[in-house]
Amino acid sequence: MKTSGNTILVTGGGSGIGRALAQAWHAAGNTVIVTGRTLATLEETVAGRDGLHAMALDVTDAAAVASFAAEVTARFPALNVLVNNAGIMRFEDLRGTRDLADAEATVVTNLLAPIRLTDALVNHLAQQADAVIVNVTSGLAFVPLAAAPTYSATKAAMHSYTQSLRAQLTGRVDVIELAPPAVQTGLTPGQESREGYLPLNAYIAQVMDLFSQVPTPVEICVPNTLAFRHAERNGRFDALFAQLNGH
Repeated sequence: MKTSGNTILVTGGGSGIGRALAQAWHAAGNTVIVTGRTLATLEETVAGRDGLHAMALDVTDAAAVASFAAEVTARFPALNVLVNNAGIMRFEDLRGTRDLADAEATVVTNLLAPIRLTDALVNHLAQQADAVIVNVTSGLAFVPLAAAPTYSATKAAMHSYTQSLRAQLTGRVDVIELAPPAVQTGLTPGQESREGYLPLNAYIAQVMDLFSQVPTPVEICVPNTLAFRHAERNGRFDALFAQLNGH
């Protein structure tokens, strides 16, 4: 992936990792478009930054995704990078019959939405030079957090989907997986200052260093993620799962 000169679309760009990535890529010399449900938070992301643009989109709305794809490619015909970052994390109690609204919303937001947006943009991207799709997963794709079972499952599914997407798009669009560890963001209540989580600015600095490598790694895993990524290979899965889940 080029470090500059791209036109990059970042979903979930109104806060957290999405906002920080968008601003870092913009500072590196890229045109960046951020999407999210709430225009006000997107405008905070782009404030005072020429070349950083806000476009509202509810990624869970299939019809809106299709119309958005047509609009964004018309406004930004040089669009060559899609970053599927938008996601939600809900804690769930599986020990009895329950309301499945959180689980269903998680599947739609974290799995169906990036599949739909990728499908809507893949033909356009395949016609661009230096085209890239970046799918944001999680360290929990490799070692699940039992308290967030559907979140962990959707990230594992996106890891698998990304591998298949990469194989099918070889020679046409580069496909990169970005798997964050526990980072101090607003993904869950109180997470912005949670002890032991990686500060957001430190995480973004590590990510940008990895993206600047030539060639760009197909998996962007900072040191805090690598223990999760290689837990199975290193025979550490059971111990890490027990440690993560307080057993």
